Amino acid sequence: MSRRAFPGRSRRYDRPVTRLAKLAWGVLALNVGVVVWGAFVRATGSGAGCGDHWPLCNGEIVPHSPRVETLIELAHRLSSGLALVGVAALVVAAYRHRPASRPLRRAAAAAGVLILSEALVGAGLVLFRLVADNESMARALFMGAHLVNTFLLLGALAIVAHLASGGRPLALGARPALTTLWLVVLGALALAGASGAVAALGDTLHPSRTIAEALAEDLSPASHLLIRLRLLHPVLAASAGILAVVLARFGLRASPETADPRHVLAIELLVTAQVAAGLVNVMLLAPVWLQLVHLTLADAVWIAVVLYGGRLLGPAAAAEGPRR
Repeated sequence: MSRRAFPGRSRRYDRPVTRLAKLAWGVLALNVGVVVWGAFVRATGSGAGCGDHWPLCNGEIVPHSPRVETLIELAHRLSSGLALVGVAALVVAAYRHRPASRPLRRAAAAAGVLILSEALVGAGLVLFRLVADNESMARALFMGAHLVNTFLLLGALAIVAHLASGGRPLALGARPALTTLWLVVLGALALAGASGAVAALGDTLHPSRTIAEALAEDLSPASHLLIRLRLLHPVLAASAGILAVVLARFGLRASPETADPRHVLAIELLVTAQVAAGLVNVMLLAPVWLQLVHLTLADAVWIAVVLYGGRLLGPAAAAEGPRR
């Protein structure tokens, strides 16, 4: 549509849309980085680097003569603070954006609430001393909840980026079959992610020297529950990956006018890479660097599925008219 159809529009009017989209994608990328660094904190046992103090580090704003663990934990806190500022700026930008968009504001507000709950869960891990060598089930539950909250946060940010980039609002009731399958896949991915957080915790606290030893520990009723729970993750992750590919293919057949084959291929490649990384991770006994790659791919699969749903379910919303 030509610019003349909107007499009040100008180049100056168009710029905020571009800036908002760039800000949204930038904040999303920043939060993925913070999530991966958080996994590095856990994998290196640096979660107690600042003691049981929060938000201070060992009771100080800037710790003197810090250990390596302290520097790692402090860097995570600083990057988390930067992510919080980024999300806050995104919320303000979304509410100041014109023309006003209720779906955009709602997604940004959801991201704002989720970044706060993310900070609270992280603070709880420190204040309740569920870090370092703590192997309680309370820590495992916190880790699983932390991962699910993280996924929800990344999903909300992905929707904000989708809408800020010109995507249409989701109409979940317009295509029941696609909506149901999409939500089922998201639930499966979240469950697989939570089990992965618990499995990674077990690998960190109870490392094995050989694959045979790891398998024997997984199957032994005398092993710690964190070790025996590791077997659940590969099953849940493989099932979630298969469902994601089914969604991609089903969406392509059910809505060929909106489903992008390149997006379908991206989901298939990401799922394949994720499964392959998981297998190598098991074979190499979960080295730290590969755990970080594995988590990054998990985040990428989640974001890709969220954005795919936004693309599939958006056009139907447009038929109902703009939501202001």
